[in-house]
Amino acid sequence: MNHKNGFNPLSRTTAHRRAMSRNMVTSLFRFERITTTKSKALEVRKAAEKLITRAKVDSVHNRREAAKFILDEKILNKLFTEIGPRMKERNGGYTRILKLGFRQGDAADVVILELVDYKLDTGAAEKKAEAKAKKAEKKTEESEDKGDSPEKTEKTAPKAKKPAAKKTASDKKAKVKADADAGKKE
Repeated sequence: MNHKNGFNPLSRTTAHRRAMSRNMVTSLFRFERITTTKSKALEVRKAAEKLITRAKVDSVHNRREAAKFILDEKILNKLFTEIGPRMKERNGGYTRILKLGFRQGDAADVVILELVDYKLDTGAAEKKAEAKAKKAEKKTEESEDKGDSPEKTEKTAPKAKKPAAKKTASDKKAKVKADADAGKKE
């Protein structure tokens, strides 16, 4: 039965649980998205939502209360300057939990805990395509500067280097003998 159990101790000592919670909340605010187990996410979510509520009003008292929990000054500043103002219009529910499935080793429920307004960076593929286009453009410019036509540069592929063969003792003796014979002929 679950009588008056206010939180899940997560089978950890108090110090371990507090440290883990602080680290996970800090990581959540740093990356705005973390992957963890369902039970940990439910516990971390409580602390994170309370801190975001405090961050909506930037006062000395609120910063000090949040600083008790978040030890990294950069993340604390990000919480009050970026995350808090973004959530100003929202009355709660600042995080969401998305189920991923089960972990391979122990079959634990794995979830993604993220801020509600998190935007997945889909521009990474577009940036790679642009970078490839720029490289191709530079190659054609360089070949035109040298006087080569772009058709020649596309047809000729760079020659692959052959791996260096290992020199054995017999190869070394043959080379010394050849050098000695060449010296006699001169």
